[in-house]
Amino acid sequence: MIKRVLLGAAAVLALSAGGALAQYSDNKIKIGILTDMSGTYSDLAGQGAIIAAQMAVEDFGGKINGIPVEIVSADHQNKADIASSIARKWYDAEQVDAIAELVTTAAAVAVREVSKEKGRIDLVSGAASTPLTNDKCSPTGFHWTYDTYALANGTGNAVVKSGGDSWFFLTADYAFGHNLQAQTERVVKENGGKVVGAVRHPFPNADFSSFLLQAQASGAKIIGLANAGQDTINAIKQAKEFGITKSQKLAGLLVFISDVHSLGLETAQGMMLTTGFYWDMDNDTRTWSGRFAQRMKGKTPTMVHAGVYSAVSHYLKAIQAGKTDEGIKVADKMRELPIKDFFAKNGKLRADGRMVHDMYLAQVKAPSEAKGPWDYYKIVRTIPGDQAYQPLSESTCPLVKK
Repeated sequence: MIKRVLLGAAAVLALSAGGALAQYSDNKIKIGILTDMSGTYSDLAGQGAIIAAQMAVEDFGGKINGIPVEIVSADHQNKADIASSIARKWYDAEQVDAIAELVTTAAAVAVREVSKEKGRIDLVSGAASTPLTNDKCSPTGFHWTYDTYALANGTGNAVVKSGGDSWFFLTADYAFGHNLQAQTERVVKENGGKVVGAVRHPFPNADFSSFLLQAQASGAKIIGLANAGQDTINAIKQAKEFGITKSQKLAGLLVFISDVHSLGLETAQGMMLTTGFYWDMDNDTRTWSGRFAQRMKGKTPTMVHAGVYSAVSHYLKAIQAGKTDEGIKVADKMRELPIKDFFAKNGKLRADGRMVHDMYLAQVKAPSEAKGPWDYYKIVRTIPGDQAYQPLSESTCPLVKK
């Protein structure tokens, strides 16, 4: 009996002395990076997202309050059922505390449901659809890097105001493409433009010939590409091959620097795009991007990669400040703490999970303007976060008090 009491007292003393240790569920913080490792979005997300998360952990010294931090990763293959299955396995059997990246809306929504059920954190960087901060919002879910509302406000607005007042859409036939088209249509019409038609293409897709011919026949001034990654690259290359770009302009509604690199400046020059990050903005972005490029054989980070680093870093800061890895407590601390890093200088997390930060309207340089490798963008203007993103007054998130 005396031995049992002494053991109990020793345990209490240990928990009191190591207060931080007592707050962690399994004496380890584990973050899962769930992304597209082999498909349409692997270049803009993929391995680079894993490297970005690892960099965030390393910059924290690999530990928080003496607790080791571990990164695990998997390929969701852009499929909701696979993403959901991996998330359940990670949470139930492998003690994963948070899941980050989640390119592809279907995968992000599937993981959001599991995370909400389990009370765990999800940090979306690659997926774009606004339902993630509307009807699919969660107390422990965050949408970090960009969304379709901000993309439409940037690129759609700029193109219409420069004379592109009639549109035809080539749209990826799943939730992201539908949402991006709808948000851009809203902006086009609000600015006095019109939509003359649209066609949906399979995801992913290699042959855009029939869809481009329909767009050409519409006579629209602008062909809006409501797709991303390799789909956008294929559509732009084929439009140029068919001579369509001689009479009609393309508007890439979600374009990454990796896409421009694949297309080349000769093909992509002059294109307007909206981005949440550019490597050559200032000394901080250049320094971090240089470190990333060393790990990625010279590749420059996309906004998804930079967003993953920022989101994981902020998550770790919240764990450190709150001295716990309990999902809802960490989420509350994340909303409480300011966000200030090379990605977001004055970011803030709202009740709906939206991380509000400045976005940038950019134009792709002509080959003669580029001064070196990856020198691809001219920043036309900064779009303040409160102008870029959907106002809370329009949100359908049940967490938002009206």
